[in-house]
Amino acid sequence: MNGPFSALREQLLDAAEQFAGSPVAVSGILSGLVDDVDRALREELEIFPVCHHSPASGLAMVRRLREKQPKVIYLELCEDLQPLLTELRNCRLPVALQAFATDLDGFPKDSAPLSVVAPITEASAEYQAISYALETPGVELVLVDRSTDHVFQWEPKAEPAAAPAAKEEGAGLHGDAVGVEIGDLRPRFAELEEHLLHHGKVRHWSEWWDQYVEQPLSGADYDTYRQVMVLIGSLFRRLRPDDDARVAVDEDRERYMWTRMREHLATSGADPADCLYVCGAFHAASRVEQFGLKSAAPFEITPRTGTKWLYGLIPSSHSAIEAQFGLASGSVSIAAATWAKALTRNKLTPFQLEGQKGARKRAAKLPAPVPRADVADKLTGFLSRPPALDPLDDAELVGWSVDIVRLARRNGYLASTADAIAVYETSILLAGLRNRARPTPYDFQDAAVTCIEKDAVPGRRDIRRLCEILLGGDRVGEVGYDALPPLARNVYDRLAPLGLDLEKRTIQRALLDLNAEPDLVPCSDLLWMLRYLLPSDAVRPIMGERRLGERSIQESWDLAFGKYQRSIIELGYEGVTIEQVLEQRLRRSVHDPKATAAVALAAVEDSILFLGSRRFADELGARAVELLAAERTVDDAPEVLRRIRRLLAYYRANEPELPAWCESFVTAGYAHYCTLLPTAFVDEETGVRQVAAMLGFLFTMESLALALGCDRAQLELAVQQSHPEAPGKVALLWAAHHQLGLLPIADLRARCDELLANPLVVPSFPLYIMGFVQAMEPAPGLSGFVVEVISKAFGRLPDNVLLPWLPKLITTLRDGAAELMPVLIREAGRTFPGSLTAVDSWVPPWTARPKPAAASAPVASGPVASLLAAHPDACDAVAGVLGCEGEWRVAGAAGDEHREVSALLAEHPEPVLAVAGLLL
Repeated sequence: MNGPFSALREQLLDAAEQFAGSPVAVSGILSGLVDDVDRALREELEIFPVCHHSPASGLAMVRRLREKQPKVIYLELCEDLQPLLTELRNCRLPVALQAFATDLDGFPKDSAPLSVVAPITEASAEYQAISYALETPGVELVLVDRSTDHVFQWEPKAEPAAAPAAKEEGAGLHGDAVGVEIGDLRPRFAELEEHLLHHGKVRHWSEWWDQYVEQPLSGADYDTYRQVMVLIGSLFRRLRPDDDARVAVDEDRERYMWTRMREHLATSGADPADCLYVCGAFHAASRVEQFGLKSAAPFEITPRTGTKWLYGLIPSSHSAIEAQFGLASGSVSIAAATWAKALTRNKLTPFQLEGQKGARKRAAKLPAPVPRADVADKLTGFLSRPPALDPLDDAELVGWSVDIVRLARRNGYLASTADAIAVYETSILLAGLRNRARPTPYDFQDAAVTCIEKDAVPGRRDIRRLCEILLGGDRVGEVGYDALPPLARNVYDRLAPLGLDLEKRTIQRALLDLNAEPDLVPCSDLLWMLRYLLPSDAVRPIMGERRLGERSIQESWDLAFGKYQRSIIELGYEGVTIEQVLEQRLRRSVHDPKATAAVALAAVEDSILFLGSRRFADELGARAVELLAAERTVDDAPEVLRRIRRLLAYYRANEPELPAWCESFVTAGYAHYCTLLPTAFVDEETGVRQVAAMLGFLFTMESLALALGCDRAQLELAVQQSHPEAPGKVALLWAAHHQLGLLPIADLRARCDELLANPLVVPSFPLYIMGFVQAMEPAPGLSGFVVEVISKAFGRLPDNVLLPWLPKLITTLRDGAAELMPVLIREAGRTFPGSLTAVDSWVPPWTARPKPAAASAPVASGPVASLLAAHPDACDAVAGVLGCEGEWRVAGAAGDEHREVSALLAEHPEPVLAVAGLLL
């Protein structure tokens, strides 16, 4: 086969015969590489191969656009993202084009939401092509890749849709979106990548690519760049595993793009010589039958599903791109620094959109186009000669070494000038060990870690992170106001009275005095709604709270809207206003298949707090009644009890009458819990807390339920039919019997005394106590009795039983009755003495005290007493008729009780006789 690469093909085949053990296989691969390069370069439509966010690709794109000045650019990007490209003018790069869908039609419902992002950086070749096309009159930009709908239609089922979780601060900007790459150049053969990393003396793929591809190609001419990139794409394509699940998807994408380009050329009549096809180097080496403009092979493009896709721009960052596409930390920042340095060195003026934020205004003049030359073999010379190595840039390396020491000192490291010298020398040493003429940023990072980072990291950032900051940092993009969806713009407009720059990425403090400035009340309402919808750190209240029936008069907020701009933008995909989004989320939560009555009651409470719509609250409340009646477990009984109590208290205080759904909820809950009570008592999976909450609902709502027509006999029968065996539930049942009047407190006390006296029951006595503690929910009057039971346990149990038992009691109370402990402590404070001195003389109120001996009544004396004592029969007969019992006492015995008084009167009878004379 004759052609510009025939000589190279012969050299490779000769090398395969001399060195390969199986020359047939190796020669087939090597000759195939050359064939792929020859095929791509002979194509009538010029193919521009790129790598994802590669500075070398960006530099080659700038050069080629200025030379060729194409009239049509075909770009490998989802075709339905085209309307978003003009909005890039209002953004600060990096940002990501996003397609978002929550209302799915044709995809599994449980996979929602679906999201696709395509990150754009200034150093990427795709941004240079977009900027050239949008800023140059008469140039048409056509996106030819599959639509976002086809991304999920063609997604292999075995591959997860979500990207690996990001750990860096800004690495979560893309969420769990699927990333669309232009030029995914990474070996899909693990052994090949490991071999390249080992022999290249590097740690990860990003460093290998920078050392052996980026640096040699950053200053190469266009033909060399193009041939080398197609060669690399062909190599990785031919050495991929046979079971690679992405092969079919990649080939379908290539068929899709060539079909779209042929359709556009046929309809527009454009000259292929004036067109440029920008695609990944992997796709440039395609061998599908639809490859090329002269191919007539058909390809049927399947229709899109009925899913409604929403489109917008979201902020991106270097760390988000690295996390989503599996790049090494700091590699995108290093690529940006390499891009800026190469522009200065080569005196190139990149393309940029007019009005682009964060970019310097550059001249847009284009030179006269250069006609395309014939294809010549540049691969032979590139592969046969050693790469041109850049000389050591002492000034750059010295600046890095000094700056990293200064940055380290600011972050708590004990670094000095000696460390800067050590970093400089170690960087040169590492580069020499790795056969490099000049240290790369990766060599500098390793040297800085070795020389400065000692035993521990004193601050929040380690030396490797500080090196990334020094070399460019994690640049975070920003979507401008004009490119925001209507909801996000509405949020910014409504919060304008706060007087803050909400686009800043720093945390800003907002102070609201709602009494002095009532105009800020709508801002407060909006902030509370955003608090509910956005991540917790985006809108954080410092002072003030919002509860049922309560409003703060002063509030303080920490706002980080700039950092969480993506979350605000995605709210715009759900509705036009914040109120609409909140209403949709609440309605969706109560109609979820896993929704419970507790979830619905929480939604009712949130609707009252944030929306204030009685109609919507009644709708959610009616749904809560339906969910409660359909529940077959009582796992959420404590939450249901807590929320319905709070809602009833709110409505009683603020409404003339209870809503109809509240009355229905009480009656339905009364019948529901009465029905499930016997089963819950004996079910091992139902905890004591859940049963106590059921009893709390039944007893505390009893008066309202009876007034609404419920029958108390239903509760009595449910309690009588309950026969638990677990100690905690037995204590709950006794408390229920007491609340119903079936078990007096004396009998309850006697039962507990029997348990304490039984050594076989003592190990499980904390469980009984737990049951009694939980019984304070349905029977608050038992709080004093619970204090009595615990006190008796501490007083009667011996130390060898009490000490092993005490930790179990404490953990049981902490885990199962934390909300009831304040009531118990308050009751104990009323029961026990308040001072230490009073403890010795204190007698527990439940201790049985001996009855005092009755004082003997004095025996009357005189003639009547003497007469009755002489004739007792008449008196005994009258006592027998009246049913009185008694004994006759001797008069002399009574006198013994007052001997001193009798002696005094006998010795001095004059006062007594005088008094007697007066009375007579």
